[in-house]
Amino acid sequence: MTPALVLGVLGVVYGDIGTSPLYALRAALLHFSDDGLEDWEILGIISLIIWALILTVTVKYVVFILRADNRGEGGILALMALAQRNVESPRARWAVAVVGIIGACLFFGDGIITPAISVLSAVEGLKVVSDAFDHAVIPIAVAMLLALFLAQFRGTGSMGAMFGPICAVWFLVLGVLGVIEILHNPAVLLALSPHYAVQFCLTYRLLAFVAFGSVVLAVTGAEALYADMGHFGRRPIRWAWLWLVLPALALNYLGQGALLLRNRAALENPFYLLAPEWFRLPLVILATAATIIASQAMISGAYTIARQCVQLGFIPRLEVRHTSETEEGQIYMPQVNMLLLIGVLILVMAFHTSDNLAAAYGIAVTGTFVCTSCLALIVFRRQFGWAWPLVIGVFGPLLVLDLLFFASNVLKIPQGGYVPLVLGAALFAMMTTWNRGRELLFARFRQDGLPLRSFIARLPQSRTIRVPGMAVFMTSQADYLPGALLHNLKHNKVLHERVLFVTVTNEPIPYVPADRRREVEQLAPDIHRVALRYGFQESPNIPKELEALKPLGIAYEAMQTSYFLGRETVVAAAVPKMSKWRQWLFGIMSRNAVPATEFFRIPPDRVVELGVRVAI
Repeated sequence: MTPALVLGVLGVVYGDIGTSPLYALRAALLHFSDDGLEDWEILGIISLIIWALILTVTVKYVVFILRADNRGEGGILALMALAQRNVESPRARWAVAVVGIIGACLFFGDGIITPAISVLSAVEGLKVVSDAFDHAVIPIAVAMLLALFLAQFRGTGSMGAMFGPICAVWFLVLGVLGVIEILHNPAVLLALSPHYAVQFCLTYRLLAFVAFGSVVLAVTGAEALYADMGHFGRRPIRWAWLWLVLPALALNYLGQGALLLRNRAALENPFYLLAPEWFRLPLVILATAATIIASQAMISGAYTIARQCVQLGFIPRLEVRHTSETEEGQIYMPQVNMLLLIGVLILVMAFHTSDNLAAAYGIAVTGTFVCTSCLALIVFRRQFGWAWPLVIGVFGPLLVLDLLFFASNVLKIPQGGYVPLVLGAALFAMMTTWNRGRELLFARFRQDGLPLRSFIARLPQSRTIRVPGMAVFMTSQADYLPGALLHNLKHNKVLHERVLFVTVTNEPIPYVPADRRREVEQLAPDIHRVALRYGFQESPNIPKELEALKPLGIAYEAMQTSYFLGRETVVAAAVPKMSKWRQWLFGIMSRNAVPATEFFRIPPDRVVELGVRVAI
């Protein structure tokens, strides 16, 4: 717990939820503004927002979910891996995986919508400064988003030092603006009582249920508390929320409510109208900086989730560039960055305003909430040994609240809620197709392959010519002879003096300890089998790992080593085990996967690739 660590938490973890006051209250009150707003309606909506912050963020995430760390790491996929380790049947493990995949897909949807709605809502403050900016909002927002995404290759390290202080100033300004307006109308403090939230729901019923879809905008970004736990730890995240972020957000929402109680016309933009006229332009600049930070946090989170999906076998290999020599988590993924940029620009050009985008925002967030609650039920029951009555008593009401938020956002599907659903469905189809295709591919390898020990046993009787140097054969099936070796013997009729069969496995934990990273087994003189293990937060580096084998008796010399890789061409079997559209999709994904040389950081000038056709 240091001031620098808390500043880092403010800049990375709370950027998204910290920008919600820009649009959340206004979006919720617009449902009731046609015939004028009553005081109790304003108090009711503010009460709903504040208690959503308390129940969803404070109780669910800060108090409970942050306890469910996967060896220090958090996030929907880390929670999925933790839940999978605590269920036994294959069917239950697959069901848990499906929930995790759905949560990850919706997180990507959130990662596309967050930059669009955050930057738009900030730039729209220019309309309050002057009407002359009405037609400049979209071009300015597009220019800022282009600059943000095109600068990603530099990494977040150089910008990270500025994020925390800017966000600290942002939260202080939120609180101060709120306090000033509350002093003018202290009656708004009545909204702290849940009585007004209950009264509002009982009075409006169905319309209150509809308003839930906008109230949830106040808690967008709550998942970041859990996703970024591995970077900062529980204590700084909890401390920053309880002592700075939650008070600042609550004071600002109360301040906006106090302003609306005395001036209904302020509904045009209650956040910016809180500020005195001389401070509005600086506030727009500060808000824009805060939304860029919020967008950066979601973009970085998308990189992390994408890498975890690759390591867990749900999407093909993607290029991963490390932007820091000291921080493993600071990465840049060009393909993911380009897809995010395209998606964000399409949303900005299609929806034009943050109010329109608010309809698309809620489903992605609430869907992730529901997935997290479902997985938490399993983890707290099996991992922590809680009794079922305690698990249901704690997470049952929270899951019901998440389902209410999600169901209310389903009503907004025609207005834009279809965006994250379409995106999520497409990603779900891709992930499940890739996972199933790889399973069939490995099964075919085992069916057609030659057991490795049988080959080793017959090697002394064979007349295979041994040539100088070391050959490294990358294989996914540790007990079977790699196809690349069979083809090498068939065409070249030689075998190197020293041979390594290297298998890389990904384990459902963030990081593999050093003492379990490497395992070496001698199969015959100068022939070894090497098992390398990585967690889903790690990127493999084969040459570096082979260098580390020298103390174990492996005389690795980089310039005397050749790497043999098999490149599979997937074709349909006589009796296909996947539908035609899945075969087509799997083929496209296979052809566009990053080559193994790049993914495993193998020097390309030391690689020999041998092709093989595989029918599945």
